[in-house]
Amino acid sequence: MQDMTFDRMVQQMTPAIYESLKQAVALRKWPDGRFLTAEQTELCLEAVIKYEIENGVPEEQRVGYLSRRSCGAKAAPANENAAALGRNVGGD
Repeated sequence: MQDMTFDRMVQQMTPAIYESLKQAVALRKWPDGRFLTAEQTELCLEAVIKYEIENGVPEEQRVGYLSRRSCGAKAAPANENAAALGRNVGGD
């Protein structure tokens, strides 16, 4: 029953409430300056993610989105020493 209450709450969220919760999670503070507890942070984040999925928020605008272009194996090493270290891993 508790999940149904949570689901209904997310379904009734307005875009303004969504933005407020998203900001609270990012800052770990409520708009009045009080810090969120770990449980509040977890529940707010869950509500934000559920809202984004149910309302078709584009992936690149979702909380926690990381562009794939800036990470991964295609990134060039910072310098030649770093590249050499990478080649020597496990090579002893």
